[in-house]
Amino acid sequence: MLAWWRTIRLSIKELMLHPLRSSLTVLGIFIGVASVIWLLAIGEGIGRKAEEQIVDLGARNIILKTEKPSGEQAGDGLYGVTREDFRRLKNTLDEHLERAVPIRILAKEFGRGPRSMEGRLVGTTAGFLEVMRMEVEEGGRFFTPIDSVEERPYCVLGPEARAKLVPYGDPIGATVRIGDEFYEVIGVMKDKRSHSHDEKIKTDDYSKDIYIPIETFWRRIGDVIIITGSGLFKRDIVEISQIILEVKEQKSEQSKVLEMAHVVQDTLAAEHTMPDYTMTVPFELLEQARTTRLLFIVFLGMIAAISLVVGGIGIMNIMLATVTERTREIGIRRALGAKRRDITRQFLIEAIVLSTIGGLLGIAAGLTCPLLASPLRRGLIYFFPSQMAALPEEIRNVEPLLVTWSIPLSLAIAVVVGVLFGVYPAMKAARLDPIEALRHE
Repeated sequence: MLAWWRTIRLSIKELMLHPLRSSLTVLGIFIGVASVIWLLAIGEGIGRKAEEQIVDLGARNIILKTEKPSGEQAGDGLYGVTREDFRRLKNTLDEHLERAVPIRILAKEFGRGPRSMEGRLVGTTAGFLEVMRMEVEEGGRFFTPIDSVEERPYCVLGPEARAKLVPYGDPIGATVRIGDEFYEVIGVMKDKRSHSHDEKIKTDDYSKDIYIPIETFWRRIGDVIIITGSGLFKRDIVEISQIILEVKEQKSEQSKVLEMAHVVQDTLAAEHTMPDYTMTVPFELLEQARTTRLLFIVFLGMIAAISLVVGGIGIMNIMLATVTERTREIGIRRALGAKRRDITRQFLIEAIVLSTIGGLLGIAAGLTCPLLASPLRRGLIYFFPSQMAALPEEIRNVEPLLVTWSIPLSLAIAVVVGVLFGVYPAMKAARLDPIEALRHE
């Protein structure tokens, strides 16, 4: 043990004789280790964000959306999921469902006094809050089943709708105009936004929405949509924009959700002869996102590992040059009784010391990733505004998350790289003929 400690001290002393060369060698490992931690943190941040957006849709939800058929299939009349579909699905799956929520969405003009805005009118039921993971601000409430049954003229404002229509004072009890009719405000939604660019997991910006009981919507607004333009008159009928079915919690949650999804598909297929709806199962998307996230992290890790290999080649290059420079020193040590293993150990330890120092400095730099991400992003937006604007929101605003296992892993890889790329120079030094080494100028 004493021999090893003495060799370590001698190796560090030797490396300090050439500080610039040693620093440049350490730099390669430093960049490699820091790259591993940074890239894995960025990949984890992007992957986690995508998973959160899918979870926001509800892992136990099955989402049906009305889609207008294209071309001749569109016709001029009713399309999409209907009230009869909703009743049929609810009756068929009732014992397996926690709740079933119909949603009707229509673009409308809202107003209050001189203020007005464009937004979405959303007719739904009391279960909407639970299936959408949304909340109402304190002091207000969402509508109840009784409000729906009695078709009361109540509404709940999205946060931006509240800011534009009732910017001052308590909005509860205020009257808001929706189209040509007036509704009483009973609550305000807490902010919830999603910025996904993936069409499969894309949710909406709910901030401009105004919510009313769906029975009130059907009675006051109706199902008919009149579209005019270019001299054409078209009449569409949409009863329900979305249906969200939340499956009851089970031990084998995934298999139950997928089983219910197949039942829903079979139930609707018998009644719909044209492609006028889509079905999204967030649980399937969540599993796909997790697999993609794992592949993404592995891919980024492999890219970063290339930097470590390059750093290892730098160590080998410097150590080979060092062997040539110290040939006479090696000859003297051999003549004084040093064995081959002593020479091998010294040069190998020097390579390991270089890689370990580079690894530790790289870890220190990698830990700064969450702190430096925001100023670095602001700098990129300032110098490359158009390029940054073209990036998806998830990448442009990614919040890196440190992958804890990447820290010991990257240090271990750095040490292994030092060993692998230091073995050959160490063995070459140990194999030098002592007599020839002493004659070296």
